[in-house]
Amino acid sequence: MNISNLFVYHLNQDDPKKCTALKLVRFGLVKKIDFRHIRRTSLVLNPLSTDILSKSDANILKFGLVVIDCSWKKGLNVFKKTFPGKNKRLPILQAGNPINYSKIFTLSSAEAIAASLFILGHRKESEFILSKFKWGNTFFQLNTQILDAYSRARDSDEIAKIEKEHYEKFL
Repeated sequence: MNISNLFVYHLNQDDPKKCTALKLVRFGLVKKIDFRHIRRTSLVLNPLSTDILSKSDANILKFGLVVIDCSWKKGLNVFKKTFPGKNKRLPILQAGNPINYSKIFTLSSAEAIAASLFILGHRKESEFILSKFKWGNTFFQLNTQILDAYSRARDSDEIAKIEKEHYEKFL
C-alpha cells in the first residue's frame, strides 16, 4: 500500500491546532487538495452516502482516498454537496479522540482515514497514521473487535449486518 494516495480537502472550519488532517499533512502522510483536484475515480469518504465502505472497494484505493475535513457542526451542509468520486460512508465506529471520545458518527479525519485503511486491508498503515496522535491507540482499543469484523466482511451488505447486530442498541 502506498500511503501517498491519501488526500484531504480541507475547509478551514476548525481550529488548525486541533485539526488531525492538517497534522497528517505536516507529517507528509496526506496531501492537501482543492475541490477541483478530487478525481472522479477516487474513493471519497462521505458520511451521508448510502454506500458503505467495504473491502470490495480496495481496488479503488489505488486512485486515492479523499477525506473531506470540516467541522461536525457544519457537516450536514457540507455533505449535501455532491463530491466527485466514489462516495462511501464508513461503517459505525466510536471516536477515540478526546473531543468526541466514544461517540459514534463523529470520527476525526485521521480516524476516518485509519478506519478506511484498516477495513480495506492495510492494518499497519492504519496504525501508523494514528501513531501520530497521543490518543491514537484509544481508537483501536474502542474499535478493535468491530474493525476486525468489518475487515473480514466481503461486501457492504455484510458490513450492514454487522453494524445492525453490534450497534442496534445505539440506533
